[in-house]
Amino acid sequence: MNFKVVMGVLGTLLWLLGLLMLIPLFVGMYYGESPQTFAIAFTITMIAGTVFAFRIEPAKEDWELKESFMIVAFGWLAAAIFGAIPFVLEGMTPINAFFESMSGFTTTGATVMVNIESHSRGLLFWRSMTQWLGGMGIIMLFIAILPKLGVAGRQMFRAEVPGPQEDKLRPRIRETAKILWMVYVAISVVECVALYLAGLNLYDSVTHTFTTMACGGFSPYAAGIAAFDNPVVEGIICFFIFLAGANFALHYRMFYVDKGSLLKDDEFKFYTLIIVIATTILTLLLFKDRIYDLGNSFRYSVFQVLSILTSTGYASADFNQWPDSGRMLLFIVMFFGGCAGSTGGGIKIVRILLLLRYANRELFKAVHPKAVRIIRFNGKAVPDDVMHSIVSFVIIYFIIFFVSSGLLSMMGMDVFSSLSASIATLGNIGPAFNLFGPMANYDLLPFMGKLLLVLNMWIGRLEVFTVMVMLTFAFWKK
Repeated sequence: MNFKVVMGVLGTLLWLLGLLMLIPLFVGMYYGESPQTFAIAFTITMIAGTVFAFRIEPAKEDWELKESFMIVAFGWLAAAIFGAIPFVLEGMTPINAFFESMSGFTTTGATVMVNIESHSRGLLFWRSMTQWLGGMGIIMLFIAILPKLGVAGRQMFRAEVPGPQEDKLRPRIRETAKILWMVYVAISVVECVALYLAGLNLYDSVTHTFTTMACGGFSPYAAGIAAFDNPVVEGIICFFIFLAGANFALHYRMFYVDKGSLLKDDEFKFYTLIIVIATTILTLLLFKDRIYDLGNSFRYSVFQVLSILTSTGYASADFNQWPDSGRMLLFIVMFFGGCAGSTGGGIKIVRILLLLRYANRELFKAVHPKAVRIIRFNGKAVPDDVMHSIVSFVIIYFIIFFVSSGLLSMMGMDVFSSLSASIATLGNIGPAFNLFGPMANYDLLPFMGKLLLVLNMWIGRLEVFTVMVMLTFAFWKK
């Protein structure tokens, strides 16, 4: 294990993070706020980056996979730690600041802020901006900017990218990272303009674009999207949540390679089908129980299904007050997540789809033991090692879910609060149910409870394996 390389790259990453802190500094100054908070955070982060990078070794083509895992895992951890400094400087406790920062960078959207609107505009801008940076991935941004990473860049890309397989658009991984970030920025600009034309001011348009495109869910308002009570705004956000929950590589291919690429993709079709079925069922449930009329039942259903499925976590209504049937449907949807290569969290649609096809094959083989049936995805055979990886992922995912749920219940939380808070953080969703509903927050958790959910967010955002592999003896063995 070459720790000099790890420390050096982390130092360079902190320099990038420090420079990005200048953006909310200038935003705060524009609104007449003191630049002190972000000036101090910038200085501390840059000094730390210099100390880390002091003994840097040049990037080498022969980096081992172990270094890449460590850089990605500790890169995200370092971003959350140093990203928490502005929150501490504005009066939050260190654990609350760390929770809020990790929730931001991992695009979880769970908050411990009690009076959100009482904080400075600069801090709330940074809070939303952390989600936008984390959406496409801070390591992905690092790869796109830093030249000559070679094989090391590809290894880091694989360790961070969401989904069972990397989706390369170019032979050079740096070019792939650049393209994905360009698509991400381009769609973000379009959404920002749309929200501004729909009546939001520029600040609200930018901050909500940040958290929509990242499937994050933070808002400068405690009531979230419900604060606007604007069907047009909700419709725009719904559309862009839908786009953000799909594979960004497919967006690129649709514009530059094949206009029908989205409609030909098995995962995207299954993703759309789930949304249609879940929205229809929830609409009928809300209408049947006379919670809303038919029009509003559909309006709130489609928004919440999209928001929860893609792990965005926005709330256009307090779904914690809905009937148990509707809440249970949303709880089930929490386990799905967005598509591979999207900014969404969760297990991912492609894994669910392939597991269903795997189960179907095993049922078929039970009746026809000698038959050979290949699992296919987009017309191509899925290798056995990919299926084994998916099965392993889901098993470990559910073990973490049940263990963290059990630990939360031991801290005095009721069963549904514990279960929903566990999946809401592991799946990077944000709001949960009961004690942690969309109009509540996680501030009531004890210190260890907050630390547990921070760990959930970190593990969930890095697709489980990147963090969990470092707990194995084989990882540290020479």
